Parts: sequence; C-alpha cells; structure tokens
Amino acid sequence: MLFMVIERFKDREAEAVYRRFLAEGRLAPEGLTYLDSWVEANFDRCFQLIECDDPALLQDWVLAWQDLVDFEFCPVVPSKQVSAAMTARFDTGTATCD
Repeated sequence: MLFMVIERFKDREAEAVYRRFLAEGRLAPEGLTYLDSWVEANFDRCFQLIECDDPALLQDWVLAWQDLVDFEFCPVVPSKQVSAAMTARFDTGTATCD
C-alpha cells in the first residue's frame, strides 16, 4: 500500500532532522520502502511517498522520529490506477453524476 507521509518538523528544526538523517539514515524498519520525497521551500514540511503493507511498521518509524517530527499518513492510489478504474466505470455505463 502507498502512503503520502506529511512530516512537520517540530519547532521548524529541519537542521536537527537532517543531522539525524545524515548520521543514522532514514531509520525505516525492514518492509517500509521509501520511494521519493519533496521538501517545502521554507523547510516546514517534508512529503514522502512510502510503500508499506503493515501499519505497525509505520508506528515503529514514528517512534524513531517522534521527538523531531509530527507525522500524518495518507493512503494514496496512483493516478493511473484511478484513471483506469474510472475509464472502465464510464465504459460500462455505471458512472453517474447526481
């Protein structure tokens, strides 16, 4: 399952987060796969795309960073999959716009 992870750096302390990351790595448990990330220009938040099938692994990851980061996890589906599903739905005539 894919998750868009929104990390909010506590007290806007991006430097502390990056220091730990450079010293210790992502600290992600095995089974949690990092795919890509983006950081806001003002360093307030980081958006990471993560693949993980076991929610307990997300909790383990939070425990490693909770002193520096507040996390939000949003399950997401790739746009191509959604588009294919919607196209199939439209082709069968089951879609309605009520």
